[in-house]
Amino acid sequence: MRTARFALDPAFAIGEVNPRLFGSFVEHLGRCVYTGIYEPGHPSADETGLRTDVLELVRELGVTTIRYPGGNFVSGYNWEDSVGPVEERPRRLDLAWRSTETNRFGLSEYIAFLKKIGPQAEPMMAINLGTRGVAEALELQEYANHPAGTARSDLRVAHGDKDPFGIKLWCLGNEMDGPWQTGHKTAEEYGRLAAETARAMRQIEPDLELVACGSSGQSMPTFAEWEATVLAETYDLVDHISLHAYYEETDGDRDSFLASAVDTESFIENVVATCDHIGARLKSKKKINLSFDEWNVWYQSRPNPHPVEDWQEAPRILEDVYSVTDAVVFGSLLIALLRHADRVTVACLAQLVNVIAPIMTEPGGAAWRQTTFFPFAQASKYGRGQVLDVRVDSPTYGTKKYGEADLLHATAVRAEDGSVTVFAVNRSQSEPLPLEVALNQLGLTTIVEHSALADADPDATNTVDDQQRVTPHPVEGTTLQDGTLSAVLEPLSWNVIRLR
Repeated sequence: MRTARFALDPAFAIGEVNPRLFGSFVEHLGRCVYTGIYEPGHPSADETGLRTDVLELVRELGVTTIRYPGGNFVSGYNWEDSVGPVEERPRRLDLAWRSTETNRFGLSEYIAFLKKIGPQAEPMMAINLGTRGVAEALELQEYANHPAGTARSDLRVAHGDKDPFGIKLWCLGNEMDGPWQTGHKTAEEYGRLAAETARAMRQIEPDLELVACGSSGQSMPTFAEWEATVLAETYDLVDHISLHAYYEETDGDRDSFLASAVDTESFIENVVATCDHIGARLKSKKKINLSFDEWNVWYQSRPNPHPVEDWQEAPRILEDVYSVTDAVVFGSLLIALLRHADRVTVACLAQLVNVIAPIMTEPGGAAWRQTTFFPFAQASKYGRGQVLDVRVDSPTYGTKKYGEADLLHATAVRAEDGSVTVFAVNRSQSEPLPLEVALNQLGLTTIVEHSALADADPDATNTVDDQQRVTPHPVEGTTLQDGTLSAVLEPLSWNVIRLR
């Protein structure tokens, strides 16, 4: 096969990686919360009911910002139900997922969970703009962030949280363009409500960061027009607009599935163009950044293998088991986010535990890493610094959905100490891909590591009975000579090459 090539030069950088790019998402959906992160009575549970085995994996995963409590769930959420003595909290019907919500885990527990992950874990709170509005948003903000001396801040203190939660990043609703959303609105209706909410919240705290709802996907019939209408109302009041995207293999078309990031990059670039068009129209020097606050591989077309009845508590839904192929696509999606780090400043892997997640658990039993755990953990650990401009010269292949696509998908990040990490995916299902990288003016002399996630069985998975079936492995034969990195990428592989 023809060699794929690109050049790296410190003079050509995309931008600095915001740590929030490695965020995740906890929604009251299925077993994400209950028997996921929170299970009183589990052998590993701490005094607050949090599973310490899951906490250890979350720390290893390297997540930063965690979006909460939804998702579709938030559009029917009454925040007041989730505070105060647990035994007094009401049980509610969750219309979004046809489940019963007990509210045993709520706002205070969420903040305590973040603190136990570590200082890098930042709250990202979603507001219900489906069935509620400005007044309820202000009440929640007062309860969460005001120090003391008012009715709702004193209520928080009375509930045992003396210190304010200090939530700075807020989502103004969720997927309000979707007809499935409780309280679905037109772009005009939502834009006006988002603007009113943003303006009021900033009267209390001018320095908040606010995320307006963008389209739920690039395939939505209102895509781009929705963003333009919403931003015309909110441009000077918000900091980010959201993007959501999920991918799955359909009809056996694995070639198109492996090129899913082609769509991701197109989505990002089209939203950027729309944002900048509205900014130009408003004669504003401000740049709206992107919050890609839901992304993942999600097999929405697969039937649920678990029996589920309406209004169950924490039903087994959306518990996808991920393969090597899924992990390679997942890694490619991470590469797409990094390649646009100049404008994608928040991103949330949906979700964190059990529900289309990198971490799985059994009630009363084990917690383990899915195949997708590894690309995220490696990107979060080594993808910090300046993203270098990568323009590949690669062999291509044909896809039904996206036309000709490069076999190589890659990016590179230069850390503060001058070391460089190359992240690369070989999309070929059958052929190894030779790679050469010219390292211009970077002063790199040593290969620290070349690891790959690949397997002779592209459908191999990790399960409760075989938790280590798929893990990254070292790659031999990668060289660095006379300023040129040479490597061979295994078929259908995610690669991390670290240089110093």
